[in-house]
Amino acid sequence: MWSDLESVGQARSGGYRRFAWTAEDHTLREWFAGECARRGLELTTDRVGNQWGWWWDGPGTVDDAVAAGRRAVVTGSHLDSVPDGGAFDGPLGVVSALAAVDRLREAGVRPQVPVAVTNFVDEEGARFGIACAGSRVLTGQLDPARALALTDADGTTYAEALRAAGRDPDDLGPDPQTLARVGAFVELHVEQGRALVDLGAPVAVASDIWPHGRWRFDFPGEANHAGTTRLQDRRDAMLGYADLVLGARHVATQRGCVATVGKVHVTPGGVNAIPSHVTGWLDARGADEEQVVATVAELTARGEEMGATVTRESWTPTTRFDQGLSERLRRVLDRDAEVSAPVLGTGAGHDAGILATAGVPSTMLFVRNPTGVSHSPAEHAEAADCHAGVAALADCLRDLTTGGATTGDGPQDGAA
Repeated sequence: MWSDLESVGQARSGGYRRFAWTAEDHTLREWFAGECARRGLELTTDRVGNQWGWWWDGPGTVDDAVAAGRRAVVTGSHLDSVPDGGAFDGPLGVVSALAAVDRLREAGVRPQVPVAVTNFVDEEGARFGIACAGSRVLTGQLDPARALALTDADGTTYAEALRAAGRDPDDLGPDPQTLARVGAFVELHVEQGRALVDLGAPVAVASDIWPHGRWRFDFPGEANHAGTTRLQDRRDAMLGYADLVLGARHVATQRGCVATVGKVHVTPGGVNAIPSHVTGWLDARGADEEQVVATVAELTARGEEMGATVTRESWTPTTRFDQGLSERLRRVLDRDAEVSAPVLGTGAGHDAGILATAGVPSTMLFVRNPTGVSHSPAEHAEAADCHAGVAALADCLRDLTTGGATTGDGPQDGAA
């Protein structure tokens, strides 16, 4: 499976450009559908375009099982990428989910509840600017009208992209029927950091997602000739942007957060022209929510002193994963492990966090990344650790689907 995906959307940098509702995305979706068909999984697509492959050998249909109080245990991730992103962020979770299902079937496991593997669409938000768009619309956390009006760098709207991909934009919206099938969600993901390297463990269980958000800073100026305009006569929009970049590093360091200005748009964009307008996007995160808020407030004040208009584009407070579910998975992983599974928080957003916010019992497994690098071609995981991740995920799915029932209240321990 990994080899099949290796060349899809690969750029000259060695990284990947797999953006939502593009030709590359279509290829990835067809691959996922084919893998589901090869396993006899029932493929469904919700109102947003998220794909679900259902495994249920019990009596009746999946909906019959749900009606009887046996909600599904779901695993999976996403297949899209950031610009020149790594191979593992997202696809490792999808491939590992399919491999875990194979492992359970080979062992003769008969789940007492349905199992599903999912491919969430547009998790990275690389094309239209909102991360986890697929799970946000699914759960009602992103208004469909707002989503359809989003535009990419070429001015293509989300609605136009859906039409080009053969989907009806009018179908886009929350899908409570699909969401009602889900009793628990476990997302496996490559670690985006070096904690597991330092701890000497191949797999960890997640505890929470740090608070995080994105803000747009628009700095005004006046276009003029770079060679003939005296410095004292200039209204250079780039100066405010430069202050934002340096200020983000300084303020975040003082407050124990991380803040990044990773995207900029300059008008008119000529080497020999003074910028008349500069837009920069700030990303701020941290373990302490109050410090993140204070960091952004201080940078906003600095930006406004430079004439900027500041717009909050997104904000997600601390997302805590289901403590009972995380603890249960940690116990499962510790049964045969040489090294106890650590419990880690993360500064990265994930679909698991969106589902958790929507009330779905959710958590994550992290697989060791020896480089600690993510969103880059240098992102990596060793084959042995990937296999350890599959084994861990399979053990967790086995416990959740045979060691206890899943009801509307999530996984239960009664039958363990």
